[in-house]
Amino acid sequence: GAALLLLALDLLLSLGQRGLIGRPARLALLALALVAPLAPARAQQNDLPLVTRIGYVVTDDPSADEVARQGLVGLSDYVNRRTAAALGEPVAVRPGQDDLSVLPLLYWPILPEAQAPDPAAVAALNDFMRSGGIILFDTRDEGSGEGFSPGAREALQRVTRSLAIPPLAPVTAEHVLTRAFYLLQDLPGRFAGGQVWVSREEDRANDSVSPVIIGGHDWAGAWAVDARGSNPFAAIPGGTRQRTLAYRFGVNLVMYALTGNYKGDQVHVPAILERLGN
Repeated sequence: GAALLLLALDLLLSLGQRGLIGRPARLALLALALVAPLAPARAQQNDLPLVTRIGYVVTDDPSADEVARQGLVGLSDYVNRRTAAALGEPVAVRPGQDDLSVLPLLYWPILPEAQAPDPAAVAALNDFMRSGGIILFDTRDEGSGEGFSPGAREALQRVTRSLAIPPLAPVTAEHVLTRAFYLLQDLPGRFAGGQVWVSREEDRANDSVSPVIIGGHDWAGAWAVDARGSNPFAAIPGGTRQRTLAYRFGVNLVMYALTGNYKGDQVHVPAILERLGN
């Protein structure tokens, strides 16, 4: 921008010296006077760091949205402390209204009353997945009692009916999600058990990364941290150990979103086998 301004100023002076415009010095000073007030603001904006963030889809249920926010805050903090990644504050998004292209990962809690997204949101979400983004759909219904969410799976069908969801299959022990950072056998959240689903087929155009991950484990509930730094929701039935595994799954999820199938490369197999042996 500064170079273009100097070029314009040079052009004004050159035209003035050739007699094509009058009073070149006065024009140059006027140009500088118009541009100078903008320079500090522009410099200040450019000093803002570009930070990687993960997002959550707004549900319009204040309670569910707050759990999602607390969960991604807790996960981002855990990722920042345990890895070399640097995540900023998570952001709430409304597909079709907000730009999704800057986000590698979206968490979407599916409520029983959730309705199908409108055409603009469908187009934005399909473009997001086609461009390499990952959506974690969480029906939060694997538990019983507190937090149980009957009707969420039917809602998931409504929400995803118009989305470009590929054929799905359960996560296997060989999937990159189980070893993107930590070696995991289970992928629990606040609730344990049940299947976690990913794309069945490899999409070479997207580095064979699944654009969707689906489960009902209430992962945000397990990751959530309140204003006092405490975990407000119990991990059932495994308690502290289960919550640790939930955080580790979250780290694997973020690494999967950021690096794709990097850990699926055969060069990593000997080290992984050695760690499994230990």
